[in-house]
Amino acid sequence: MADVMLKLGRYAFSIETAAYQQLSRKTQWTWASQSRVGAREALQFTGKGADTITLDGVIFPEWKGGTSQLDNMRSEADRTLPLLLVDGNGYVHGRWVIESVEELGDTHARAGTPRRQRFTLQIRHYDDGPTVSNQ
Repeated sequence: MADVMLKLGRYAFSIETAAYQQLSRKTQWTWASQSRVGAREALQFTGKGADTITLDGVIFPEWKGGTSQLDNMRSEADRTLPLLLVDGNGYVHGRWVIESVEELGDTHARAGTPRRQRFTLQIRHYDDGPTVSNQ
């Protein structure tokens, strides 16, 4: 996957398309609480919670990729299917869904075309069902 930073479904993030400057990931674990008289509440692990990734990046349409990159991201979301997430090293991170695509265009050219498009893409891990642990 030469020059690809990350691939989500058919969409590849790269310098040629949309390069992200920041990747943040939030993984949660769910604990239910039970009140107790005269003691702190008891906690019980009830399962894994959400696992989300947020990509913040920028596109320079006149330089690389053109103005269709955000539409291409939205087209992947419109498929309404879990998408395979693979990093530039070839590691498969499982299937993920696109929750939102946010854009901000600025530094517009004469015809109103943005010369810079900033984007935020929010994806969430798609759980294929319960897994069996050997522990």
